[in-house]
Amino acid sequence: RIGAEDALKDRETPVLVRRLVLSVGFLVALMYFSMGHMLGIPMPSALMHNPVAVGLIQLLLSAIVMIINQKFFVSGVRGLLHRAPNMDTLVSLGSAAAFVYSTASLFAMTDAVSRGDMTAANSYLHEFYFESAAMILALITVGKTLEAYSKGKTTDALKSLIGLAPKEATLVNKDGEERTVPVDDVKVGDVFAVKPGESIPVDGRVIDGHSAVNESALNTTLSQIIKTVSDATASKAPIAKIADKVSGIFVPVVIGIAAVTIVVWLICGSTFGFALARGISVLVISCPCALGLATPVAIMVGNGRAAKNGILFKTAASLEHAGRTTVVALDKTGTVTEGRPRVTDVIPCGGCDSDSLLRIAASIERKSEHPLARAVTEYASDVGCETDEVTDFEALPGNGLTAMHNGERIIGGSLRYVSSTVSVDDSVRENAEALATDGKTPLLFAKGGELCGIIAVADTVKSDSAQAISELHGMGIRVVMLTGDNSRTASAIGKAVGVDEIISDVLPDGKEAVIRELKKSGKVAMVGDGINDAPALVSADTGIAIGAGTDVAIDAADVVLMKSTLADVPAAIRISRATLKNIKENLFWAFFYNSVGIPLAAGAFIALLGWEMNPMFGAAAMSLSSFCVVSNALRLNLFDPYSTKRDRKAHARVKAQSAQTMQKITVKVEGMMCCHCEASVREALEAVGGVEVLSVSHESGLAIVCAPANVKDKTLKKAITAIDYKVISVTRE
Repeated sequence: RIGAEDALKDRETPVLVRRLVLSVGFLVALMYFSMGHMLGIPMPSALMHNPVAVGLIQLLLSAIVMIINQKFFVSGVRGLLHRAPNMDTLVSLGSAAAFVYSTASLFAMTDAVSRGDMTAANSYLHEFYFESAAMILALITVGKTLEAYSKGKTTDALKSLIGLAPKEATLVNKDGEERTVPVDDVKVGDVFAVKPGESIPVDGRVIDGHSAVNESALNTTLSQIIKTVSDATASKAPIAKIADKVSGIFVPVVIGIAAVTIVVWLICGSTFGFALARGISVLVISCPCALGLATPVAIMVGNGRAAKNGILFKTAASLEHAGRTTVVALDKTGTVTEGRPRVTDVIPCGGCDSDSLLRIAASIERKSEHPLARAVTEYASDVGCETDEVTDFEALPGNGLTAMHNGERIIGGSLRYVSSTVSVDDSVRENAEALATDGKTPLLFAKGGELCGIIAVADTVKSDSAQAISELHGMGIRVVMLTGDNSRTASAIGKAVGVDEIISDVLPDGKEAVIRELKKSGKVAMVGDGINDAPALVSADTGIAIGAGTDVAIDAADVVLMKSTLADVPAAIRISRATLKNIKENLFWAFFYNSVGIPLAAGAFIALLGWEMNPMFGAAAMSLSSFCVVSNALRLNLFDPYSTKRDRKAHARVKAQSAQTMQKITVKVEGMMCCHCEASVREALEAVGGVEVLSVSHESGLAIVCAPANVKDKTLKKAITAIDYKVISVTRE
């Protein structure tokens, strides 16, 4: 068992809070000794006429604050040594410059006192910037604490999941005796009991008994969720590289601007203290904390909001890419549909009623392990239908089933098989064909040579599929459905849910080829759940796996939908779009703040408007910018990923352009006899520009391709006839 609670524990925020509390405590004392007399606060009589003592106290208090926040100096100096100055470099330079200058002023004051010049000594009190050196660090720590707090908040949704895991386990010893122990005490090799209705305390292997198990809350699943969110938080989105590149150039430039500011003010006749204050203000107000926070905080909050809704982005890059999706490709089975057949129609005929038909069907199907048989028996059980014992059962692969019941033969299976055994009138035949057209599988049953009726079975559409696809359309996204099913079944499902395009009879490698072709028209998200979907999930710009799918699909995907609902596809895209928008807002305000703040700090407005910035206020302004960025990012916690109010509407021009991207073309080829023939035909077709081969079969004699609309039939025929095969027909869908 992995310590999930321990993995989620926020260790950074408490440390920063302690640093902040200590810094503020000593800073308040420092402000008292440096500025208390200006505010009319009485000072100890012993210090009233001892400026050196006041200076020494300020030096000690500011030094304590600097020691408390020594990480800024360690990081800043390390950045300089590696020729990669960072935001901590600006903070440490600004604080250190204020401290060193103030210390030099203190020595000058001491010299004046030793000469008996108390007027000069008292004047040096105004040259102290010890409070600025400490204030800068304290205010920056405020921003760092806010950043850590927002990061810690992203795991709150996951902490609630940990509560689902049981805290105790019931161990069973060799004598069968049971005892309850804390779950952390369970060791490898222990045997534990799980009673009906209880949660499984740790993962293990069933050695006795049977039951239904909800796998969604297993402990390893929780650990995987935690790891996924942690990895996504730690990784960088491509858009973050903008801030990194800017910071890499920005920090050295700011240091240069600060140096030039000091020189210019000295040339203009200002005192060194005044010029230094302007340079320090430039260093402090230019600290690109807001720039550095703009992307990671938004990514943290957006990822946490997604996790709270069961949507896991594996990386920050996947969180960014999902929002740029223009085409969504959906696997049919298990994604659009439930992935398991269910009875949809019970149609008796002749002298048989519905109950009798279902009893006959369930009695023979219970002997079969076929998925369609399971659908019939489950339905019979659900409606309380009894079954009878049959004998001489025999399964006829590709046809159906046969058995004996009370001396009469029962048969069940396809229309072709049953109609070859018993008489099927035209109305029943038409009914069966109509069901097949609707994407259902009609199973006919007969007893004693008389037809009893039809039971239709189909992989039913998920209840939220049509709504989810409609929402994707409302977001300006084109939806394509990929499936290995035949075109008739695929067409029925596709029309029912409202997809823009249906591509059927697609093999696993064919799905990957379709994705590659779709990527030519925009950013593609592939949604799937099976092993066969893994190549397509990897090939897509964003691979989205249904949480109930196979481990291979989940590993191959960039996004995992833990609730296994298609409604989370538009929700994931909305979260990504909202996060991207938030990042852009943050970057804009960070750049805007620096472009206005630097001239103000340098003193460009002193002559014009009389605006002069003290280094302390520069630090406060910098912290305020960080606070604004963090606050804006935290707004994502209020974002509703299932609301359609802010969806961008689809543009007809975009849809029309995408619709012409490719067509599915079926070519009937004569002369293919083996897999080598298939390879030759495939190679010939792939040589035609823009053509993606979905499948080639010598058994069916069909080659199925996806090609741009401007690829002509005669071009495909010419490619195949050139290698001595005959083209019977070319059909476009």
